[in-house]
Parts: sequence; C-alpha cells; structure tokens
Amino acid sequence: MSGFSKKTKTIFGVVIIGVVVYTGFEIIQRQQHVHELTKQAKEDSIPRVQYIHPQTGPSVRNLTLPGNVTAWYQAPIYAQVSGYVQRWYKDYGADVKAGDLLATIDTPGLDAQYQAAKANLKVAQTKYQLAKVTAKRWQALSGTKAVSQQEVDVQAANAKVQQALVDAASHDVARYEALQGFKNIRAPFSGVVTSRLTDIGDFVNDNGDLSRHGKATELFTVADIQRLRVFVDVPQDYASILKPGLNVELTTIQYPGKIFKANYLTSARAFNTTTRTVTTELTVDNASHLLWPGTFVQVHFIAPADPDILIIPEQALIFRAQGMQVAVVGPDNRVRMHNVQLGNNLGKSVQILSGISKTDRIVNNPSAGLLDGQLVKVVDSTPGYNDDFQNSEHVTSKHENESLKKNAVQPSEVQQ
Repeated sequence: MSGFSKKTKTIFGVVIIGVVVYTGFEIIQRQQHVHELTKQAKEDSIPRVQYIHPQTGPSVRNLTLPGNVTAWYQAPIYAQVSGYVQRWYKDYGADVKAGDLLATIDTPGLDAQYQAAKANLKVAQTKYQLAKVTAKRWQALSGTKAVSQQEVDVQAANAKVQQALVDAASHDVARYEALQGFKNIRAPFSGVVTSRLTDIGDFVNDNGDLSRHGKATELFTVADIQRLRVFVDVPQDYASILKPGLNVELTTIQYPGKIFKANYLTSARAFNTTTRTVTTELTVDNASHLLWPGTFVQVHFIAPADPDILIIPEQALIFRAQGMQVAVVGPDNRVRMHNVQLGNNLGKSVQILSGISKTDRIVNNPSAGLLDGQLVKVVDSTPGYNDDFQNSEHVTSKHENESLKKNAVQPSEVQQ
C-alpha cells in the first residue's frame, strides 16, 4: 500500500512538473509574440513613401489646343436689284475668278424705269433747248421798249432751271444704268463658291430699301481659300509664347499623319474673363486646297522653354492652409514640408520656381495626413510609375538603402 502510494506521488509530481514547464513555455512564447507584434505595430505605424528627384525642365514647351479654320476672305453676295433669277452659272464648290458671272436676274420693273428715265432725259433736254433759245431772243430785245428787264431775267432764269432739270434727269439715267449692271451677279474676288442659296425663278429682294422690300436675299457665298486663317483660344499661362516666329503645326482627322505648317499672325491682346484665354489668329498656306473653311484642327504649339526651371509631377504637390507645399525626406528619414512657388503647368508635371533643389528627395504622391517632422520609411519605386522621374538616379539602390538604414531612426525610438 505504501509502495503504491509512493509510485502515485511520483507520477503526480512528474505531471505537476510537466504542467509547470509547459505553462512556462507558453508564457515565454506569448511574451515573444507580444514583443514581435509590438515591434511590427511600431514598424507599421511608420508611413512607407517613395521619393523622386526634381527634373530639369524641357528645352521646349508643347501645347495642343483645338482650333477652327476660316477662309482668308469670305463674302456673302446679295442682290442689288429686285427681280427673278433668270439663270445661275456656278454651283457649290466651283472655282471662280474675280468678275466671273455667277447668275443673272430678270428685272422687268427696273427695265421699265430705265426706259422712263431715258425718256424723261430727252424731254428735259428738249425743254432746255427751247428755254435756252427763248432766253437768247429775249436777251437780244433787252434795252428796247418791246420787253422789260424783268421779263428778260425771268427767261434767263428759266433756261438755268431747265438745265438743272437736264442734269437731274441725266443722274437718274446713270443710276438706272448702274442698276442694270447689278442684274449680272459677279464674283468679288477669286475663290470657291461655298454656298448657292437660290435657284431659277426665285424672286430676290434688292439690298437697298429694306423697309420697302423686306429682308435682302443672299444668293451666293464666295471664299478665298488660297490662304486660311486659324483661330484658337490660348490659355493665359501660355500667352508669353505668342510672338512672331512661333512654330505651329496643324493636324486634322481627315488626313492622318499629315502636318500642316502654320504661322502666328496676331492675338487679341486681351483675355476673356470667363475662360482666361486669348483669341489667337494663325495663317496657313492652302494652295493645294486640302483644308476647307470650317475644318476642326488640332493646333500644336512648339515654343522655347527655360531648361533650368525644375519640374515635379503634379501628384507630388500638397495644398494646405500654409499654401502649396512638397514633402522632402531628410537624411534622418524625417519629412520636412517646403513651401514652393509654382510656374507653368506642363500637363502631368508643373514647374517649381523656388522652394526645392535638384538633390532633394521629394515624396511622390504623399498622403493627406503626412506631417512635418514625421518619420517615414523609404521603399523602392513602383516600376512603370512616373517613369520620367524614376530613372537610375531616382530608384533607391541597395547600397543607398543600407546607408539610409544606418542613419534612420529605429522604430523603438518612435514616441508612443
């Protein structure tokens, strides 16, 4: 009985020792886990950032804007006499020379007025001849008792009146002769007929007395397309490039791969307060007539730029109450916020006029919660992301990483 009791005690003691050892092992293991989790949590609390170096600006500035093509000259042609279109000779797209006949108008009313005016002129001339002869005869009797001086003066004055009536009738005939010329509609200059808004038999109003005839009738539109004008609205940021000698190229969808050279002509020299753009006029030679008035084109401006001005991606900027800033990673891997002055927007990048240097390590795409003086951990750049700013100089090398780790503040040094 005593032997059994001793054996039982021994087994029980071994079990107790095993439980104590297992419990101690679990406690130690859990403490190690807690230590690892605490260390990992401290490391995870440090933001991971990628950095870039500022690049020097491009030697040229490129800008592409939509533009509209218009004719060098374009004239709507109206009727100067009322009547019916007798015949038209030029249709849409016809090439015409200055003075070419476009259409003729039948004007029976005008023709009758012209004949009446010529008849009135003959009557006035006959009356003038009679008055002149009569005045001459009365003048011969002047100083005799046959006529008084008053009667002589009356006859002389009547001759002058008749002469004035002849002049008036002559001018009336000349006016109708001029209107007769307007029965033939002619091209005002060499170009292309871009519209024909009439047909045979149409009644047209003259462009003179609109209160009597109503709205004037447009018959044709002629455009000179040997040279063309291109109008484009240029943003205020790029107004400084608008000067003679500016290199401009045009492209359009109907001629893929073809480039048309354009020249700067002038600008409005005033900005639209709604769009902050300035209307700019360019010219392009069009001897081949490939471009048509009304064409939509893409206008590509190529202008010199200052290559000494640094540029960074737009996503590297931080806008806060202090103004526009960038986050710069210092040698101790702590962030310092630098106020910067922006220059021109270059599309995906922006010019920085002051606030950074070429050797600064700038946080790319910083988070909104990044604070001045905050510890960060630098990681390698993502391949293919901002390739223009991530070349061999910008991607962190292994050697540089080792150097940064030596100088970096350890996670245990971060204040809780």
